[in-house]
Amino acid sequence: MIHPLADVQSQKIGEGTTIWQFCVVLKNATIGKNCNINCQVFIENKVVIGDNVTIKPGVQIWDGITVEDDVFIGPNVTFTNDLFPKSKNQNFNLKETIIKKGASIGANATILAGITIGENSLIGAGSVVTKDIPANELWIGNPAKFYKKYETPLL
Repeated sequence: MIHPLADVQSQKIGEGTTIWQFCVVLKNATIGKNCNINCQVFIENKVVIGDNVTIKPGVQIWDGITVEDDVFIGPNVTFTNDLFPKSKNQNFNLKETIIKKGASIGANATILAGITIGENSLIGAGSVVTKDIPANELWIGNPAKFYKKYETPLL
């Protein structure tokens, strides 16, 4: 279901995906099946979103970001794709970010460009992620620091 107040330009939207009002999805984005894209989400062109992903309101998914299956992205999570942003930058250097399968990112977290968040990892609300996060770990704070490791995915 695509809400009539959403601007969805992409034809690559999986079956069972819901895109709510006031979302913008640019034409080259790919979104998997059974996703829930909440209101006021912006998804740029060079983006791949897997299956069963939830993106809460106020999130922008910029070029160069890949979100694998079963990921949760909390409200107002901020992603970046350039470590040295500047208006009308002629030397823009896109840094790709990967959110691995089963990862969860808490509300208002900031994920710097070029980061990989490991499988089944959890980023605490309000954390600022400045480096890669290994699989099955919980990281919290500003800057985000290791809190604990777990063997099975958190429920």
